Parts: sequence; structure tokens; C-alpha cells
Amino acid sequence: MSAGAGGAPRLRLGTRKSPMAIAQTQHVARLITERTGCEVELAGITTFGDVSRAQLAQIGGTGVFVSALRASLLAGDIDVAVHSLKDLPVAQPDGIELAAVPSRDDPRDALAARDGAKLADLPPGARIGTGSPRRAAELLLLRPDVRPVPVRGNAGTRLARVASGEVDAVILAYAGLARIGRLDVVTQVFEPDEMVPAPGQGALAVECRSGQPELAALLACADDAATRAAVTAERSLLAALEAGCSAPVGGYAAVADGLRLHAVVVAPGGETAWRASASGPAAEAGRLGREVAAELLRRGAGRYTAVSAGTAAHLGSGDDDSEPTRE
Repeated sequence: MSAGAGGAPRLRLGTRKSPMAIAQTQHVARLITERTGCEVELAGITTFGDVSRAQLAQIGGTGVFVSALRASLLAGDIDVAVHSLKDLPVAQPDGIELAAVPSRDDPRDALAARDGAKLADLPPGARIGTGSPRRAAELLLLRPDVRPVPVRGNAGTRLARVASGEVDAVILAYAGLARIGRLDVVTQVFEPDEMVPAPGQGALAVECRSGQPELAALLACADDAATRAAVTAERSLLAALEAGCSAPVGGYAAVADGLRLHAVVVAPGGETAWRASASGPAAEAGRLGREVAAELLRRGAGRYTAVSAGTAAHLGSGDDDSEPTRE
């Protein structure tokens, strides 16, 4: 952290270079500046996930989008790192603090199909692109007669595959499409009770180095207590399930007269689903996540919380809306 004009602090915010990542980092930068007066500059960082063409499960899951930013943070090249929260591995590394979780954007999944089609309008055998085993499994739960097709690339690349006829539709996070100004392509939005979102979907994570209380206090201006409680429950669920990046697990928590967490584990072919829910005080978010995980495991969902590499390759890998900077 350096001094800016007039002696005000200036922060370097690290971001991946994709349009979606830059848009969400700019949002955090505006929050910090508006609420503290601190000057902010963005530093673009390329991660291994950006330059590899492999499916995410083959290169270590969504954590490959996080490691380079964290390395730059620990090296002191940047002061703050901004991530899509669902990209974060559930274990917080030594030396790095989750300083803020801003107010969550819309957590739902969205369908983008040609000619305004909704899921019910698509013909049997329709090819639906997704980079997420969770979405593929939940899609088959809703429509067993369609065909999930693994795709990678940024949102524009995936949408182009719909326009070209390579696939009939794609499923992406509504929040991601909103951040890049492409809500015009959305033909259906799935409510959380019909397609349970990925844990952390729609939320951002703001990290700084540990042992910087003044910076952590400054960044706390961007924190939203309700969102933090919700994602704490969701990530506690994932940790207790020991679910890998290719596991078809959905989890969504919301605060309203307390905290309620709903989760689902779906067999990769969509033939079976296990669901569990729990409610309690927001202060007990971690306990709620562990309680719901224990119930899912008791019911037999554990056989699918670690999907085999072969299945992951078939369905796509990682609950991924994180955009590579090249395709």
C-alpha cells in the first residue's frame, strides 16, 4: 500500500485479465474508493487456468485461477486480490486473510438458447454446453433427454457456439452475464429450488495478506455480513463433504429471519438426487453447513461427492464461469 495524491493510500488490486474478472474487480475498486476515499489501481495477472486449454479437473480445478493472484499477494506485488468466491478452495492458506465478501449478486443459473427457447422448448437430444458437472447433473435431473456438452472459454466464446449451432444452448451464471452486460442472451433463469447454485455463486472474495490490521479494517468497508454468513455455510458444506471441483454438489444459503441452507448432490447422470436443508442463526453458519453435509452423507450421497476423472471429463469439469483470457 502506497501513498496517492494528497497522502491518501493507494491500493493495487490484483485481477485476472478476463473481461468478467476485470468487471468484478472494478466493482470492488469503486466500493473501496466510494467508502474510504482510497485510490485504487488494477493490476492484471495471468493465471495457469487462463493459458491452459485443458479441462479444469485435469489441471487442478478452479483453484488454478486463484494461485497466481495469491502468489502475487504474498510477494507484495499487489495489496489486494479479488476473486469469484466460488473459485476459492475451501481451505484458507497461511498468510492470507479473507478481508471482505461484498454483497452478493444474483446467484442463479441462466440458460441462453437460440430463438428465445426455454429448457422445456428444446427438443430431445438437444446439446447444452456447460463447464460444470453440477449443472450437467442438475440439467439431466430436469430433462433426462438432453445432452450436456463440455465447453470452456469465456462467455462470448460459449455464446458464439450457440449462435453457430455447435450447441443448442449454454448454461452460465446469471451474475457473470450481468457483469459483462449480456443479460440480453438469457432465455430462462433457474430458481434455486429447481437448479441449486454452486456454493459461493454470485459472490466475490477480497483477500489481503495477514498481519495488516489497518488494511483489513479498510477493506472491511466492502464486507456484507449476510453474504459472508451465507457463503460460510455453503463452503462449510463443501469442506465437510470433502467434495472435489468435479463433484455435482449445489448449495445455497440465504439470510431471512435467520439463515437457511439448502443443498443437493446429484448422480452424474441425473438419475438420483439427495437433498437436505437446515436453518439456524447466521452466527452458526459453519455448523449449519456441517449439519447438512452430515445428513447428505447419511443418506448415501457420499458416493458422488468425489466424481471420477473419467466422469468429470465426460461432463465437463469445475463449476466454471471463470473465463480464460484466451480460448
